[in-house]
Amino acid sequence: MDEQTVREHTDAFCQALLAGDVELAANDLSNELQANLGQLVAMLPMPLSTATVESVERTTSGFRVVVHLVGESDETRLETRWKARDDRPVIVEVSHLTDSATATDVPPEGETATSESD
Repeated sequence: MDEQTVREHTDAFCQALLAGDVELAANDLSNELQANLGQLVAMLPMPLSTATVESVERTTSGFRVVVHLVGESDETRLETRWKARDDRPVIVEVSHLTDSATATDVPPEGETATSESD
């Protein structure tokens, strides 16, 4: 799995979201994220008018990709984590990016959502 392949899959993911084809976009999600598809869809400013790849960077275990999604009345940036599964790139984690910090909205595969209190 190389940067170009991940970028191509991310572009296809964005195009599917732009077309409103969540089912097609879900093909790039891990089984765990597909099982929680409603949480991911709730993060999206649908319908989308623009979906772009902001950055792709290699990490120790895969790739971190930031996508910028613009809807009719809202926009958001999502950090996606990609890993190789069955010889193809798959999104294994999705986080909503804020200006000041990253808040994980969809838990990584194999984990459940929890919140910490101070």
